[in-house]
Amino acid sequence: MAEASIAPVTASGPAPETGASFDAVVIGAGFSGMYMLHRLRGLGLTARVYEAGDGVGGTWYWNRYPGARCDVESVEYCYSFSEELRQEWDWTERYPSQPEILRYAEHVADRFDLRRDMRFRTRVTRAAYDEAASRWRVETDRGDRVTGRFLITAVGCLSDARVPGIPGAGSFRGDSHHTGRWPHEEVDLAGRRVAVIGTGSSGIQIIPVLAERAAQVTVFQRTPNFTIPAWNRPLDPGYARWVKDNHAEIRRSMRDSLFGIAAPFNTGSALAASEQERLAELEARWAHGGPGFLGAFGDTAVDPRANELVAEFVREKIRQTVEDPRVAELLSPRDHPIGTKRPCFDTDYYATFNRPNVRLVDVRTTPIEEITQTGLRTAEATYEVDTIVYATGYDALTGPLLAIDITGRGGTALREKWAAGPRTYLGLMTAGFPNLFTITGPGSPSVLSNMFVSIEQHVDWIAGCLRHLAGTGATVIEADPGAEDAWTRHVGEVAAQTLFPRADSWYLGANIPGKPRVFLPYPGGVGAYRVICDEVAAKGYEGFVLSP
Repeated sequence: MAEASIAPVTASGPAPETGASFDAVVIGAGFSGMYMLHRLRGLGLTARVYEAGDGVGGTWYWNRYPGARCDVESVEYCYSFSEELRQEWDWTERYPSQPEILRYAEHVADRFDLRRDMRFRTRVTRAAYDEAASRWRVETDRGDRVTGRFLITAVGCLSDARVPGIPGAGSFRGDSHHTGRWPHEEVDLAGRRVAVIGTGSSGIQIIPVLAERAAQVTVFQRTPNFTIPAWNRPLDPGYARWVKDNHAEIRRSMRDSLFGIAAPFNTGSALAASEQERLAELEARWAHGGPGFLGAFGDTAVDPRANELVAEFVREKIRQTVEDPRVAELLSPRDHPIGTKRPCFDTDYYATFNRPNVRLVDVRTTPIEEITQTGLRTAEATYEVDTIVYATGYDALTGPLLAIDITGRGGTALREKWAAGPRTYLGLMTAGFPNLFTITGPGSPSVLSNMFVSIEQHVDWIAGCLRHLAGTGATVIEADPGAEDAWTRHVGEVAAQTLFPRADSWYLGANIPGKPRVFLPYPGGVGAYRVICDEVAAKGYEGFVLSP
């Protein structure tokens, strides 16, 4: 496989920094890193942000594939910390596209003059805690050698793109692209034969767009996923104005919610409702579209019988949309409860399979055996293609952190500490790694939430913690091992009360061979999680050890 589209950015830039010392070193210039830098400045602290890409935006810098779009409504997928920023920025669509989100990130960077403390095209390769100096020693692939009292990772949950190890991939003579490392220049697919491997969120977004451009699109699907129509449209200016005028109340409801969105959550039971009531609720939410569909009933995530009623409703929608009954059945998920894998929200995904230039290959029954010089060969047939698109996802949550050589007390590697799965306290810190904060790390709501709500909550909590340290004269904070053990058990216990563990999903690391099967995010909801974090802080950072 051609590697150019997934290789890290390398280019000339500023001379390496050697010997520089900062209060904090931040890894990543996505929305987490940008807001963290802004808060650090507000505390009067010095900081350096290192970013592998050549611009801000994080996930939205890298994910440039056709059809890339957020699955949270634009008016909710944005910062809330600045009233002026909220008032001056106008979104154009209900669900923002990647180019618009990236423009927003760039606007924020310009407005708050963030780039002067950032170094782009620079990947952090190593970070080691110096116990004698109580500082982190940080190294980059460009030769930077700096120290920081605090190390804050803002690496993103979905930034470590993964390509499956299919035999012969390197022999393919055509173009290959991973959706998470799409080329910055235009990829001309007109008249080309395209193979798409994977039908997760990025596959579901890119396939309808490719079908409009390419001569032939062959979709290689191992596991069908449930997807709900987004019904994207231009954003109504009147509604946008109303949101700005009522922002405080809307944001409060988002922060207290389960997933960090303002969509109403029905606590009623799908089993207790009559068939007429249940269908009316589901039809209304289907017509509205988006993530609010999964809030139709309160027992969908915990009761398999209730979940099956909602799942069958979606399968019936698939049968009504897809003309070929065989294809409709292949697209209908039956191996996992609805909502237990990453929810997908689409534009014309199922209808795309009615097009004459789109075909579906079930690789569960006929696996891909080899990639040849001119295409793909399954157990049943050979497919000649010009371009291969890998919509194969990421090593989520832990992958971006473990890609860095991080060592804590006694030279213990984070990879070693997390060999059986991540262990954190609140998803914010891990015992044995003092002054290391992980924004939206494993053990926090992260990918089960509107990321902006979780990012702001974590950054604000970290900023409050640093202010507390300054006020008490403490210079070091780390998670207590007992508190870490209790929190890690709690995350697993909450997950076990839901249907999440019944899905072979990347929430459990199931997409990465050899990765420990541990439920990675905290499924208790952003509102409940916020209360826990606030109580910990109010009790003098209970469960953390502070020292001079």
